[in-house]
Amino acid sequence: MVSPLLLTSATLAFTTLLFLFYRLRVQSSQLRRDAEAKKPKHHDLNASFSEPALRLRAKLIADLPTSIISPEDRRLFEASMNAYWAQQACEVPPVCVIQPRDAEELCRAVKILKSDFDQRCRKDGSQDDIDNGIFALRSGGHSPVVGASSIQGGALIDLSLFNEVTPAPDGKSVVIGAGCKWVQVYEALQEKGLAVAGGRNSAVGVGGLILGGGLSFFSPRFGMVCSNVIEYEIVLADGSIVRASETANPDLWRVLKGGANNFGIVTRFVVRSFPSGNIWSGFLYMPSSQALKVLTSFREFLDRGVSDDEGKVYDEHAAGPLACFTYLQALGIQAIAVALTHTKTPEGGKTWPACWQSSGFPRLWRFWSTCSVKSLAAATDEMSVLNPPGRRQKFATTTIKNDQATLEAAHQAYRDAITSIRERNIKNMSWTLVLQPMLPAWARKGNPNVLGLDTSTDEPLVNVSITVNWALSKDDETVQRITRAAIEQIESFATQHGTGHRYRYINYCDSWQKPFDGYGQDNLEFMKVVSRKYDPDGLFRRGCAGGFKLGLCDGGR
Repeated sequence: MVSPLLLTSATLAFTTLLFLFYRLRVQSSQLRRDAEAKKPKHHDLNASFSEPALRLRAKLIADLPTSIISPEDRRLFEASMNAYWAQQACEVPPVCVIQPRDAEELCRAVKILKSDFDQRCRKDGSQDDIDNGIFALRSGGHSPVVGASSIQGGALIDLSLFNEVTPAPDGKSVVIGAGCKWVQVYEALQEKGLAVAGGRNSAVGVGGLILGGGLSFFSPRFGMVCSNVIEYEIVLADGSIVRASETANPDLWRVLKGGANNFGIVTRFVVRSFPSGNIWSGFLYMPSSQALKVLTSFREFLDRGVSDDEGKVYDEHAAGPLACFTYLQALGIQAIAVALTHTKTPEGGKTWPACWQSSGFPRLWRFWSTCSVKSLAAATDEMSVLNPPGRRQKFATTTIKNDQATLEAAHQAYRDAITSIRERNIKNMSWTLVLQPMLPAWARKGNPNVLGLDTSTDEPLVNVSITVNWALSKDDETVQRITRAAIEQIESFATQHGTGHRYRYINYCDSWQKPFDGYGQDNLEFMKVVSRKYDPDGLFRRGCAGGFKLGLCDGGR
């Protein structure tokens, strides 16, 4: 007779293998996954366009005939629409796509958009039209928020041709085009033995991540991604090109470090670079029964940032851990994936870096580990597997203190939501809670930003995010309600126990959240002053759809 314990172990092994097969059945190349992902078809694209939108398109075509893609150019237009990561963004057709080949063409486009914006502002009865925006910006197109980098019936500015990666001769900086994805950056730099503090997901766009602050494998050493930008090239609302650095337009330079798309269109970033080779990175896959031990190991590791116990010192090369708790509706199973990274390879031929070896993670029972020495590009490509393209997507986030009870409350909110998901039978839903470090000390490294974390104590913080993907548009509103309820449940517990924090990482926020409120009143007021200085008429506050806005009162404009 087979023992119940043996049957339980066999069941756990089988379900986790199903989980791994589901997660890793795609190709290793993120660019190939993007290209082969199933995308929607678009029909009757001209039917819903307004007269003002059609007039705007005509003006753009007249001035930039070789840089405008219209719905009539079916193949090119479909390809541009299908470049988004999230399925719902692919379903929002613009009146045309502006694909400038250089900054000069972009300036000409912005001048046309500004003229159209001014005209609509002066015209009676156009308030609603302006409030919905007249154009949108797309760098990598990786936001799951509908309208963040797409617009219904407006003009879409696609920056994908701004794709240079040019290291300086001395290896201390690199010029990166705003239309690059991080995989392009890392593959170009690894040939030179260099790296930058950049995105951890190969498919994410450079522009959006940097302007939102940016978390990196190198954040423990160098701080937020935005705090490593030496200079920005940016097109302002009047169509001029300026540079923002510590000495040129320093107020603009600072607000671009977390201020998103409220100030202009960044075309190039000059970013600090440094020598770097292969790194140690990967995932530990384990059954859901390990949840409490994972939470405990997570908390204990983050506490190293404020206390140095003997043999368990803080290591600035250690990135993470990222603890991911996932429920797959199609299989009816839960599992855990923990991402660990060390930006130096283990010394002395050891399998694990010393800081991770002394943590609680090696002792956790697991089915499989992918942790090994690999290139930075390969490590970020592995991270992208958790969020495949071609599906409906959603993020939402909050920030808590590194408190055991609050971590467990966050996990309970994740589990409570599974009941609702099962009851509503949301097709092919993947429901994931992600916990990751957000140390205030990181925000103090590099150049100053407007995130507001530099005034926090040294107490470790935890970025809590919900990442969801599912199949059908009919479930969009249900997913929104479930996701928001889970975040609010976590925040309610944290508020009651004094373990919450005002900061919200903008790149993980959902549309209903207000990340700028978490930057602190002084930073928010500073951003508003700078916005009025460089964009007095509010083109990017009101004419540019998508992103999180500063909420300025523009006197009817």
